[in-house]
Amino acid sequence: MNLELDGHVAVVTGGASGIGLACARAFAAEGCRVALWDRSPRVTEAAAGIAGDFDCSTLGIETDITDLDAMREAVLETESSLGPIAHLTHAAAIGSGKFGFPFTNLTPEDWPRVLEVNIMGMVNVAHAVAPGMVERKAGTMVFIGSVAAQIGSPTDPPYSASKAANINFAHCLAKDLAPHGIRVNIVNPGMVRTPLNRSVWEAWNRRQPPERQRSYEDWAGEKVRTVAPLARWQQPEDVADMVAFLSSSRAAQVTAQSINVDGGQVIRW
Repeated sequence: MNLELDGHVAVVTGGASGIGLACARAFAAEGCRVALWDRSPRVTEAAAGIAGDFDCSTLGIETDITDLDAMREAVLETESSLGPIAHLTHAAAIGSGKFGFPFTNLTPEDWPRVLEVNIMGMVNVAHAVAPGMVERKAGTMVFIGSVAAQIGSPTDPPYSASKAANINFAHCLAKDLAPHGIRVNIVNPGMVRTPLNRSVWEAWNRRQPPERQRSYEDWAGEKVRTVAPLARWQQPEDVADMVAFLSSSRAAQVTAQSINVDGGQVIRW
């Protein structure tokens, strides 16, 4: 299926690794010019790798989504180098780094940084990118949520709560921006092998006595077989395929939708 994305400019936050990197590669494979925004200094290397693999124009910007001025500067740098931004995928997010079941394993002090990055980071990115799309009367935004937002996952309450806020704000954006020809959707991954997923295991494992500690492969393998009817991991590329589709003209009538790529996890919960 031709997604008709060739020549478009796509921005991916959190593009240096995990789902963000997979999304950036998916856009490049469709012929997009791609900008990766990430706090990691590896972002320039990731962008160069994509350029080499797909023979396309890329840009890696080391930046911080919690800084609104930095986001506006990233927009200016991206559009100066690659052209007007047509598509945004926002994948940057963090967890608390602790195992939050029960929630009293955490303290109120564990919440603010997660909320600042995951909620206010999304707000900053939207405020920076939306004005140009409104002026051009075109564009798409896809935000990476999580099934944790829908099932009230107790694993990391600050993360779950922030992702629920992401879904709500994406729906607000979809209503606000629809009159300007801008579509906004959210994709909710389930069990994906990412650094964030691994950090959940690390936080759990640290709390266990030695006799109950398990390898990441054993812990995660049992979990995915238990919670997902398809009983297998979702891959970053599975999420990226949905993001690319939603960003394309093939999804021209799709907006304000929260779409799961979770192997059926939510129905089993």
